[in-house]
Amino acid sequence: MTSADDVWLVVGLGNPGPTYAGTRHNVGYLVVEELARRIGGSWRSHKTGRADVVEGRLGAPGSPGPRVVLARARCYMNESGGPVKALATFYKVPPDHIIAIHDELDIDFGTLRSKLGGGDNGHNGLKSMRSSLGTGDFYRVRAGIGRPPGRQAPADFVLSGYSSTERKELPFQVDTAADAVESLITVGLEATQQRYNS
Repeated sequence: MTSADDVWLVVGLGNPGPTYAGTRHNVGYLVVEELARRIGGSWRSHKTGRADVVEGRLGAPGSPGPRVVLARARCYMNESGGPVKALATFYKVPPDHIIAIHDELDIDFGTLRSKLGGGDNGHNGLKSMRSSLGTGDFYRVRAGIGRPPGRQAPADFVLSGYSSTERKELPFQVDTAADAVESLITVGLEATQQRYNS
């Protein structure tokens, strides 16, 4: 699906800092951290500023798998687009080689969906990326967080922590989302949707 020279930019959407670390809105950060662990890379500040990156190759150590740049912006979710655009320009990555990983209210917790393009569904990180890139035609790996209980406002819900039951399941969701990202890059959208869209 992809040649060894292609570079993919994989962006975990979230908010920086310890206050937000365990919130539902930060599942994108958790997934890129898992991918960084898999490729054995260390996070460093990128020279474009406002983002931390890990560069490496997918696959077994020593195998010339696809090149990836994992990224997490160091600004708030609603400003993610600027750093993503700067990284895409720096690494010469077209939109169809960008994958955004984000939380999704309209999907039950523990389930995933992958897709190319589409609207932002009120998600400020996606809205910012669309605006800065000038297109929504990038891949998304959408990690379900479900709807808020009772009358809780969605904005409060996404910035709250996971329940104790969800915290037990979260490592599986993160692991599966990381698998889905690898699958998108190596075998493409259709095969990934068939395998991981629950």
